[in-house]
Parts: sequence; C-alpha cells; structure tokens
Amino acid sequence: MAEELVRDFPLFPLGIVALPHEYVPLHIFEERYRTMIGEVLESDSEFGIIWRADDETKPVGCACIITEVLERMDDGRMNIVTRGTRPFRLVDEQDDLPYPAGTVAFLDDVEEEPDFDAAASARDAYAELVEQATDNRLAPEELGAMDAYAMAATVDFGLDAKQGLLDLRSENARLRLVLRLFRAATKRLDFIERAQARARSNGKVRFG
Repeated sequence: MAEELVRDFPLFPLGIVALPHEYVPLHIFEERYRTMIGEVLESDSEFGIIWRADDETKPVGCACIITEVLERMDDGRMNIVTRGTRPFRLVDEQDDLPYPAGTVAFLDDVEEEPDFDAAASARDAYAELVEQATDNRLAPEELGAMDAYAMAATVDFGLDAKQGLLDLRSENARLRLVLRLFRAATKRLDFIERAQARARSNGKVRFG
C-alpha cells in the first residue's frame, strides 16, 4: 500500500512524545506557533507533534487535532487541548512557511493475525495498574475496546518508551511492549506503597 504523503504539514517540535488517543495540553506563545495554530483552527485540520531531543528531531511523530481552546489571551497566546490521531514519518523538513512544516507520510500497520493472548494479557495488566493507581475498576466492555495506544495514552511512561511505541508498525508488538511497561509500572507502584507503609511504621525503609 502506498504511503499517504502530505506536504506543508504543520509541525510542532517539542520535548515530549504524543501518542494516538492521548490528550496533550499546550501553551502557545511564540508568534510562529500562534500563526500555525490559528491556521489549524481555521481549517479544522491536523498538525504534528514530533520529539525534539538534543538537537535531533525524531523521524516519527504523531498527528494531533485541537479538541478545545481553553483560553485566548489579549496578546495572542493560547491554552489549548489536543488529541493524538495517527503516526507519521517525517520525509522532508520545509522552511518556506512562517512556521515549521514538512512533507510527512502517514503510517499504516503491517498486516498480521491478531495475537489475542497478547491483547488479553496487556489488558489484564493495564486493568490491574489502573485499579492499583486509582481504585477504579474498568468495565470489561471499556477495556475490550482499547488498543495498545489507547491504554498507553493514559499512563505517564518515559519518552523513550513512548517513542518506541510510536515507532512500531505492529499492534501485536505494541501490545507486548505495553504489557512489559504496565507490569513494570505496577511493580514500582507496589514498591512505593510498601515503602510508604514501612516509613510510616518505623521511619525506615527496608530493602529486601
């Protein structure tokens, strides 16, 4: 299948990684990005968040839509909420617009047989993490409708882990990765809870 190429795609290089389904609040203050977001709002179109780290722009980013304008200030600054929609690969950067832009290719997953065991394990681990962190038990129908991106979008992973998820073109591979991430996060939560309980009991945390 040929990649869908889009030229003049607005880009927002940031020190964050966005995932499909993830809600990302942004404060827009630079003139070029105020111009960019204004055009995106007017055309009701997407723009891209792409991770800029150590003077390197990652090759894969996430397209986003603006879901809400929270505040417009007199000087043109804005507070907005965006939601990730789909991954893209940056083909070529452009410098002929008043804001960062590029030619991007929207990315499809590989064709594969669904790994139902991986999906079930990932959803079980996610449900356990959510319940431990929030005391909220997810309804089976809500859980069953979530893919790897939808689950990962609600958990604050490190940037490298999120970029790794964004780079994968296999849902089965993403499910296996989030399973490991959810289990690791649950272990960290469990350790923190046990450490806090011990600290309350005798002022010390015992390791081992």
